Amino acid sequence: MPRIDAHGHVFAKVSREFPRETGGNTPADREESVEKLMTYMAASDIGQAMLVQMGGATAAHHAYVLHCLRTYPDRFLGIGLIPEDLVASPEEHMDRLTDGTGIVGFRLGLVGGPRDPFDDVDVRTFLTYRIWKHAAEKDLVLWLYVRAADAHLIAYLVDAFPQVRVVLNHLGICPGEGKGRHDQWGRPQIDIASYNPAFHTTHRLSTYENVTMKLSGHYAFSKKPYPYEDLAGWHRAALNSFGADRLMWATDFPWIYEEPGYDKLVDLVEKLTPDIMPHEYEAVMGGTARRFLRFPDLK
Repeated sequence: MPRIDAHGHVFAKVSREFPRETGGNTPADREESVEKLMTYMAASDIGQAMLVQMGGATAAHHAYVLHCLRTYPDRFLGIGLIPEDLVASPEEHMDRLTDGTGIVGFRLGLVGGPRDPFDDVDVRTFLTYRIWKHAAEKDLVLWLYVRAADAHLIAYLVDAFPQVRVVLNHLGICPGEGKGRHDQWGRPQIDIASYNPAFHTTHRLSTYENVTMKLSGHYAFSKKPYPYEDLAGWHRAALNSFGADRLMWATDFPWIYEEPGYDKLVDLVEKLTPDIMPHEYEAVMGGTARRFLRFPDLK
């Protein structure tokens, strides 16, 4: 069974063929090609990976990810984005990007319901309700990295759409507003308290069989260098609550190429959970992703 890196990003230099939005760590002349990624994967015996769109949410902005999926259909699957102005009527955009392309779902950064946890809740009024409904109808994955203010709302949609496959990004942490920055290597850094309210969200969601979580993004949250020993307890808690069959390992490339290095992240699960059983390790390092995300057979 191939090992699978369940989350990362690739992008080309800005061009007419591959337009994208630019940012502080993604200037127009920077590229992190899929071929570069494949070199790192081969060196660490990683067979497949999930490519998560960045650099814009329009259909045109997805051009490079779609190119990668067409070029290497047995190696990669993709997760798309939905423009903010289409969140309330997303169906055509979702269909356009998933019709035989290798994109199997969409990443969401918001839910769009009442912020007061004691308000009456009707999921049909949520801003993203039609995204969830269409995902249920088309058997699409929803990739969640939602803001902290929306964390308490996730379970209502999981209740309403139990057939939707849900993946909680980056240890299930929900970033607070204004808590993000970049470090000296250009990597995202998210300020969190040592006891994070996200624990309540992930513990509650771990009771749903259609919800999984990625062990990824450690560099963004840890207050220590690799191997991020202050997050070992988070790993143990995730393994105890979700079980290995609903956990997936990922590197969040390309931000980790320089520090700590792709090869070191391949060893991270064993370092933070040294007592993990062999069958559990195989599930986290690829078995769960293959089954839950339906990766194709590797040729």
